[in-house]
Amino acid sequence: MEAADRGDRRRGFNWLATGPATAFLAGCLAASVQHINAQSAGSAATGQQQQSQTQPSQNNDIPDAPSTVQPPSATPEPPLPAKPEEKKPETVERNPWTNQPVNKPGAPDSGSAATDGTAPPMPPVKTVPPGSSSKQRQAQDQLYTLVVHTNFVQVPVTVKDRDGRMVDGLLSTDFSVMENGTKQKLSFFSADPFALSVAIVLDLGMPDTAVQKVNQTFPALVGAFAPYDEVALYTYSSTVSEVSDFAGATQKLTALLNQMKTVRGSNNGPPVLSGPLAPNGPIVNGVPVGSPTEPVYTPPKEAHVLNDAILRAALDLSKRERTRRKIIFVISDGREYGSKASYNDVKRVLLSNEIQVKAVAVENAALPLYGKLERLHLPHEGYGNLLPKYASATGGAPVYTELSHNAIEGVYFQAMSDARNQYTLGYTPARPKTPTTAAYRNIEVLVDRPGLKIYAKDGYYPAPAAR
Repeated sequence: MEAADRGDRRRGFNWLATGPATAFLAGCLAASVQHINAQSAGSAATGQQQQSQTQPSQNNDIPDAPSTVQPPSATPEPPLPAKPEEKKPETVERNPWTNQPVNKPGAPDSGSAATDGTAPPMPPVKTVPPGSSSKQRQAQDQLYTLVVHTNFVQVPVTVKDRDGRMVDGLLSTDFSVMENGTKQKLSFFSADPFALSVAIVLDLGMPDTAVQKVNQTFPALVGAFAPYDEVALYTYSSTVSEVSDFAGATQKLTALLNQMKTVRGSNNGPPVLSGPLAPNGPIVNGVPVGSPTEPVYTPPKEAHVLNDAILRAALDLSKRERTRRKIIFVISDGREYGSKASYNDVKRVLLSNEIQVKAVAVENAALPLYGKLERLHLPHEGYGNLLPKYASATGGAPVYTELSHNAIEGVYFQAMSDARNQYTLGYTPARPKTPTTAAYRNIEVLVDRPGLKIYAKDGYYPAPAAR
């Protein structure tokens, strides 16, 4: 039995070793190997495709798995499109001054070609000379435009009752302003106080007794000003001197006025020309000692340049701010003699710059009858008292006439308070019914209330017309 089994196995091996069986087994093994290679190649291709979608391709020298080299594609890739040629900008010739393109003759304008193919004419180009700009040229062209010039007239007004007290509470409807007989329409009205620019003009040509009386009142003079006021100090006799420029009423002004207390006025009485006290020395038998002949002495001519002093202060005040009220405060006896400037010339400067003159008349000008005596003007003897004329013309009236020390101190505060708390009227002059070429315009201020005294300037000089 065992021998039979061993025989069957031997016959089976022999059959496998024969040619047909060997060929059959070789074919099955080759088919299995090809199937395994195809599966591994497909999976490798799928992995490479996914890696190329997620990560950029990397150049690795060692492949992950063996693969066959694929032949190049039969269809070549299309070539890249050619880049359009960049057009270079055309060189345009421009004017070196205006930076505008120059249209040469025969060259058509591409931007404004006509329908018939012909180029329209170029507009005229304005050029400017070398070294200037087009903006300057335009500014010069505007010099010939029409300019309308108008004068705005400002009129400070002081209103007092019969007892000399200030009247408050008036409205704009209570005032009327007439210019050369034509009623004006008010466009500005204010009852608010103004800051002051004050030029104090002190007369040192008065007798020494009057000068010393005034010197003792300087502390009260400083106390009459507010902290926001500005004050300058001038003195005059035969000449005008500026003691201090405009500054606040501080300790500096007090120190300057204290120094003025040592200044002396003129000697009282006529000058001594002969006798033992004469300046020529001792005389024996009518002949001066040491001289064979008697010398002749001529007294110096006395000068009181009031006009020049007011003019000097007015020119300096004209440079101050217009927001301040400009006042010239004169402390003098009012005499005028020897000035280079006339009253009319000084008056024109005052009214053209809206400056008021307020004054304290002392010594002879404070006498009750002196105003009538000064009208008797003698040739070559000057004027007795010009202060009322200045104050009336500029609206600074009344002139305060005081003789005593205490009265002068009280006047300082009253004068500055009146100047600071005036009513202010303003208007633009209306066209007069009758045209006039006169340089001076008369002003009359009326108040619709009885029994009141009104102090305002008599007129003004309008500003020159614009050219």
